[in-house]
Parts: sequence; C-alpha cells; structure tokens
Amino acid sequence: MEEPCLSTQLIDGDGVFNVSGLESFLKEVKLAECGLSYAVVSIMGPQSSGKSTLLNHLFRTNFREMDAFRGRSQTTKGIWLAQAQNIEPCTLVMDLEGTDGRERGEDDTAFEKQSALFALAVSDIVLINMWCHDIGREQAANKPLLKTVFQVMMRLFSPRKTTMLFVIRDKSKTPLENLEPILREDIQKIWDGVPKPHAHKETPLSDFFNVQVVALNSYEEKEELFREQVSSLRDRFQHSIAPGGLAGDRRGVVPASGFSFSSQQFWKVIKENKDLDLPAHKVMVATVRCEEIGNEKLASFTADEEWQQFEEAVQSDYVPGFGKRISSLLDRCLSEYDMEAIYFDEGVRTSKRQQLESKLLQLVNPAYQSLLGHLRARTLEAFKDSFEKALEKDGFAVAARNSVRIFLEKFDLGSEDATIQQVNWDSSKVKDKLKRDIEAHVVSVRATKLSELCAGYEGKLTKALAEPVEALLDSASEDTWPAIRKLLQRETQAAVSGLESAISTFELDEATEKELLSRLENHGKGVVESKAKEEAARVLIRMKDRFTMLFSRDADSMPRVWTGKEDIKAITKTARSASMKLLSTMAAIRLDEDGDNIDTTLSLALVDTARPGTTDRSIQSLDPLASSTWERVPEERTLISPVQCKSLWRQFKAETEYTVTQAIAAQEANKRNNNWLPPPWALAAMAVLGFNEFMTLLRNPLYLGVMFVVFLVGKAIWVQLDIANEFRNGFLPAMLSLSTKFVPTIMNILKRLADEGAAPAAPERQREMELQPKPTRNSSNSNVTSAGSSSITSSENGPEYSSPIAQ
Repeated sequence: MEEPCLSTQLIDGDGVFNVSGLESFLKEVKLAECGLSYAVVSIMGPQSSGKSTLLNHLFRTNFREMDAFRGRSQTTKGIWLAQAQNIEPCTLVMDLEGTDGRERGEDDTAFEKQSALFALAVSDIVLINMWCHDIGREQAANKPLLKTVFQVMMRLFSPRKTTMLFVIRDKSKTPLENLEPILREDIQKIWDGVPKPHAHKETPLSDFFNVQVVALNSYEEKEELFREQVSSLRDRFQHSIAPGGLAGDRRGVVPASGFSFSSQQFWKVIKENKDLDLPAHKVMVATVRCEEIGNEKLASFTADEEWQQFEEAVQSDYVPGFGKRISSLLDRCLSEYDMEAIYFDEGVRTSKRQQLESKLLQLVNPAYQSLLGHLRARTLEAFKDSFEKALEKDGFAVAARNSVRIFLEKFDLGSEDATIQQVNWDSSKVKDKLKRDIEAHVVSVRATKLSELCAGYEGKLTKALAEPVEALLDSASEDTWPAIRKLLQRETQAAVSGLESAISTFELDEATEKELLSRLENHGKGVVESKAKEEAARVLIRMKDRFTMLFSRDADSMPRVWTGKEDIKAITKTARSASMKLLSTMAAIRLDEDGDNIDTTLSLALVDTARPGTTDRSIQSLDPLASSTWERVPEERTLISPVQCKSLWRQFKAETEYTVTQAIAAQEANKRNNNWLPPPWALAAMAVLGFNEFMTLLRNPLYLGVMFVVFLVGKAIWVQLDIANEFRNGFLPAMLSLSTKFVPTIMNILKRLADEGAAPAAPERQREMELQPKPTRNSSNSNVTSAGSSSITSSENGPEYSSPIAQ
C-alpha cells in the first residue's frame, strides 16, 4: 500500500515565499539525508491545460485538478510542491500556476514570468505543457514567456544544464517526428533572437538547456492510451540523475541541506529584478483581436461552399482552372482581414496576417498536392497509351523520346494552370516523380520487348538445335561432335544476326547489346549441353539398342537367322565396338576442338583387353579407367567419368550376354536339326549287316507292305505327339508328357479310322478340309487329331507325307 503524498504551497498567489511550510515539508520527506541524490521537476503551461492532471498521473501526487463540469477556471494558485511516489532518487515536483489566466487580467503577467524563471532556475527537469495545435504559433506555446526568461536567466544565473521536456498534449494525426523539428527550430530562434551579455555571446542553447520532446494523446478522448503513454514516460524519471537519464548531465547541484535557503535566494533575486515588466497593453490587445479576426476568416474560408466543392472535386480527379479560382478565394479572404484589422498595431496586424495566410495555404496545400497527383496519374496513363501506339509506327528509342517530351510538356501546362498566385509552390518534385514513373515504364516496356525478342530467338535456336543434336548424338561416330560444332556455329550465327538487327531500333549501349548477343550464344551452347546431358543419362539404353540392332540384323537391316554359318564372335565384337563408340561420344561435351583420348582409352580398357605379348595377367598396367576425370577434359565438360564408364560397360555386357547366349543356342539347335541322318560309317555298317534282311524283303514283298503300314502309323503318332518338340525341353519332361498323351492319341487315331470307313463319299475338297491335321503340343488335356490327316510334316526341313486313307 502506497504512503500518502506529502505536499505544500511553496509560493502563494501574491508571490509570498512560504519558508516555514517548506522547512516542515523538507523535514517530513527527509531531504537533508539525500545529499546530492535528489531531483526537482516542475511544470509550466497555459491555464487549464491539464498540468496538475499530468503530474498526478505521472508522479502519483495529489495536486488539485480542474472540475470540467464547473467550467474552465484557475485551479492552481502560486507554486505547489509535492514528493513523487515510488521514484528513485527522491524527486520533488512543483506545480506552477497556469499562464494566460483570466483571473489575473491582461496587465499582470509578471508573476507568470517570475514563476517560470524560478522553475527554470531551481529545477533539474522542467515540463512545458503545451497544446499540439499551438505548435507554430508566434504568441502561443509560452514563446513570449520563454523569450523573456531566456534573456534574464543568462544575466542572473550561470549555466546549470536544465532539461526542458516539452509535453505536447492532445497529439493529432501529425507524427511526432514532423512536429518535433518545428518546435526545436522555434526554440532555437527564440534563443538566437534574445540579446545576450558579453559573457554568453557565443554560448549555445545546449549549455543552458537539454531540450527533449514527447507527445501524449487526449486524456478525455483516449484515456487508456493516455495512461499507457504516461506510464512509459514515468519510467524515464526513474534514476533521472544517473548518466544517460533525463537530468544526467546537470551541473551546479545544490546539496539537499541547502535547498531551502537556495530556493529563497532565487525567488528574492527574481522578485527584485526590473527586466520582467509587461509588454504594452495595445500590443496585447492587438495580438488577441487580430488573432480572433484571423481565426474567423479561416473558419469562413473553410465553410465557403465554393472551396468545399473544389476540395471535394480534387479528391477524385484533376480540376481545370483550380489555380485561378483558389487565388481569387484567398484574395477575398485576406482582403476582408485587412479591412477589419486596419486600426490595430501594424506589426501585430502584419504578423497575424502572415499567420492567417500561412494557415490558409496549409489548408489549400493538400488539395493542391492532390490535384498535382491526379495530373501526374492522368499524364502517366495517357503516356502509356500513346507510347504503345507509337511503338507500332516508330522504332523503340524514337517513340520513347518523342512521347516523353510531349507528355512532360503537357504536365507543365497542367501545373501552370494549378498555380496559386499567393505562393510560389514548386511542382518540380511531382514532375520529377512523373519523369521517374515514365522512365520506369519505358524501362519496363523495353525489358519486356527485349525479353520477348530474346525468348523468340532462343526458341528458334532451340528448335533448330535440339532434334538435330539428338540425331547426331544417336549416330555416335567420329564426326558427331565436329558436326554438332558446325551445326551450332551455323545456327547461332543466324540467330545472333537476326537478334542484332531486331534490337538496333532500341539504341542500346554497346555493353548491353553485347550482353544480349552473348546470352543468345550461350543459350545455343546450353541447348547442346542440355541435350548431351539428357542423352548421357540414357546412354546405357542407347548402347543396348545399338548392340541389339547390329547383332540381330544384317547389313540390309533384315533379322538374322542363325543357320550355323555366322561368326557370332565377330558380330558380337563389332556390335560392342559400336556401343563403345557411343559411350565414348557421350562421355564428354566436345564443343571445343581440343583433342582428347577418350575413345582410345575406352578401346584399350574395354574392348582390346587381351593385349598381344602379355602372358602373365599379374603383369598389367594400371587401370586407365580408375579415375574420376578424363585427361585434357575439364570437369564441367565431363558427362560420364571414367569410373562411371567402366561401371556402365560392365552392366552393358551383363545385360547383352543373354542375347549372345541365345544366338549361340539357336545356332547349335539349327545344326542339330539339320543333321538328322546318321554318320556315313553307320550307313555303311547298316548296309553290310542288313544285307540278309534286305534280300529277305526282296523275296517276300508282303513284308514291304506291312513295314510301309507300320511306318505310316508310326509317322502319324510321331506328328500327333510332336515328339521332336517335346524332347527339346529335356528327356525326362518329354517322357512324362508322352506317357500321358500316348494312349489317348492311339485311341483317337483308331476312332478316326473307323469313322472314315463308315462315312459316305464326299467331294474331294470337303474331305481335304475335314482331314486337315490339328496337332496339340505340351498339353495332356488337348484334343489329338487323327492319323488320317491330309498332310504330315516331319520337321522344319523334312518331307511331307500323305495319309493312306486320303490316298
């Protein structure tokens, strides 16, 4: 729970210093024990501006606040002193009577200046409470007061580095970073304008004051946000006298035990000083009345129906004749002011007229800037349309120059029409922005057009190179890469020549033109390299396809029939050499004419592995493919490294070995099928040993008939069972298959013979169709045709026999 706040009235409304009250207060807060570790904070500002409210929220004091329901009136009289709660170090807070109060009247501002000078002399930090809308006003924001205080303070006191913290109340939408420079400039002007004694002739403002600015939102309208901002500001007063704090660089600090005596002496000196007299009464009256007239004319101009129509119109589009009409309205408003303020002080009247004119121009300026913005946007859109049409007639550079010149001149005419007579506003920034936008659009269109041209020629070059390069790489001969280089050079030169002619109308600088042409040349090389990489990725498939084509087809591209006369070894070597040539071609990109030994290396390492004169396999040279790079071939040009070539060749041989094996097997099977006769010696033995049986057959012709019938039946069984084909699968599978089909086949043949004997005669053609053989192979459940088929084929090259029934 916080302790109750201690407070006292230091100086009453009549300027009497409360010595006993101060002594009692200092004893209660135990200030004497603080030594130099204390700080004094005061606040000054207009009456009813919320000074006491700010201090109560900021330091948790209990200063009396104005009751808004009872009207705006003086709340704080004189100077009050209190202790800040929960702030380190011990901080004393002074609440000053508000300036410009009606209770003291127009002729008595001496106490205001005296109290302000006292606060600046005693305090380490002075809060200057001011309204946001007072910034920029000559007679507001305590400027006259500060001017007098600066002048007297330099003469009465030595520099002690007081921090002046300007608190801007009821902050508007204008950012603080825009308000702060104006305020600092005004303070510097006040400092530079006051007469200085010889000792401080060259003394800068920073020797006396450390000026800082902070802004707060409205307490009544945005209370929560106000409290948050005040809480953040309160944190800055913690350890305020420490290095880097709000009062971290203060000088000439009075010890806490001497604070009471020092404060009394300060007030005595200030009270006895005669330089704090008031300004002339007529000047003050003129100031107030001229400001009222100016405010009335400003309000009248703001409410003018014609101005409101112009203000609304320029929000949506450009308004012709804006400058003349607004100049007329401003002249009328200023003339009315001159008529009403003619009898007041000339200096004040002129100053307030300048302020009114400045406010009017500030009011008009957003509309003027909006008008220029619409003019710039309209000019830019018209330029884009005109420029697009001009490109259809003229070259790019000519169209751009003419269009830019024409539309910048149109903008100048429009900005002249919008010029206001009372002020010489510069439209060059808007024109520069328009020029930048136009140049950016020209650059964008140029980039788009150039991109389209380059893309078109790159597409043509890609089309001209991709398929021919693929075909050349597929052929894979010694002339492949020379042919690719020749093709690349021819097509690239044609494309570069076309692009160079097309971009001549752009009038590009030499470096840009060279870059575009070089990019097109590099694109052609990139197409070749990309296609080479694609083909290199499929090299194994290509090698197998080439091997299959050369191995399985003859010179006339006809399928080979392995009859037994072909040299499979030579054919295999030729096909593998061709595949190796393809691998050699795809191993690297050879767009340069520098020679390499890839082909020789692969031939020696992969094809010519058996070297003549080498008898001991242990005496071998190092493997030439045991490397990741090729000799005389850069790494970026390598598509397939030597190690990868070796791996691919091993995989290629493994996958093509089956084809070679099948060819050898087919050749041997063909040889076996063609050699169906027994050897000559067996024929001679059969002739000698079977002479007696032959003579027996000659003497008994009936044996010949029986043997002939047996032969026909056996031949029919042979064909129906397809014995030759069964035995190709092996002896044991053939015997198992024949054992299951033998009895059904015999029964089928006998049944067919019986059906033929009982059937009536039929036309010859019908009988031939019915007696066509229907052999079934490798199935125990298939239907077996009869032995009386019209024709029987013994083998692929064997003779055909007719059935005895058909005969």
